[in-house]
Amino acid sequence: MKNILNKSQIERYSRQLVLKNIGPKGQKKLLSSKVLIVGVGGLGCPAAENLVRAGVGTIGLIDNDVVSLSNIHRQSLFNSKDINKSKVVVAKKIIKEINPQIKIKTFRSRLNKNNIKNIVKNYEIIIDGSDNFKTKFLINSYCKKLKKKLITGAISKFDGHIFVFDFNDKKTASLKDFYQEEEISDDILNCEFEGVLGSTASIVGTIQANEAIKLILGIGQNLKNQILIIDLLNLNFRKVNFKKR
Repeated sequence: MKNILNKSQIERYSRQLVLKNIGPKGQKKLLSSKVLIVGVGGLGCPAAENLVRAGVGTIGLIDNDVVSLSNIHRQSLFNSKDINKSKVVVAKKIIKEINPQIKIKTFRSRLNKNNIKNIVKNYEIIIDGSDNFKTKFLINSYCKKLKKKLITGAISKFDGHIFVFDFNDKKTASLKDFYQEEEISDDILNCEFEGVLGSTASIVGTIQANEAIKLILGIGQNLKNQILIIDLLNLNFRKVNFKKR
């Protein structure tokens, strides 16, 4: 990464360069950072878009699914012309149109125990936008092993949950410290059964991106050993503490 921003970068990021918590030094941190987004759906789409607009230099996208008509109301990178196309292929195209300077790596597959280590190891921050607990616990486990920073999101109906884990800190709790049951039904994450408002996905995914930017820059407070619970029907935001066990 060059030591100075070029003219195009200064103009593109001018409104956040004036923020005292970012400035040219912070922008260079963003441009040199690498973030992996697991699941290019209701959470992954707004997360990716916000990170790209902020100038996060390398984005990884992993998803094996194709766009369906029922996705479009909440998955903001897609439109009706994208139906039956690969989500990661469409998302990469849109992202490159938003910010051609960003590097995009796509993985047209499902994250599993056979490929996760080789994918996750190349990124400093992982944004989990998956829709099942098996994948969430797998991501949590490998991020812990590899000492990565993990931002987990979950949505249902009008509700959202957000966790932030920095596994460089041995005192950091993990997802299993909150969900202590051995078996958890995926129905509470399944939009087909529970339903979800599109704006709920957009808000939670955007907060995940915001938390990633803060982690990259080392600014503000994060959700260490807390969960942010969002009730958008009644417009309530609250934090709940939990401990490492």
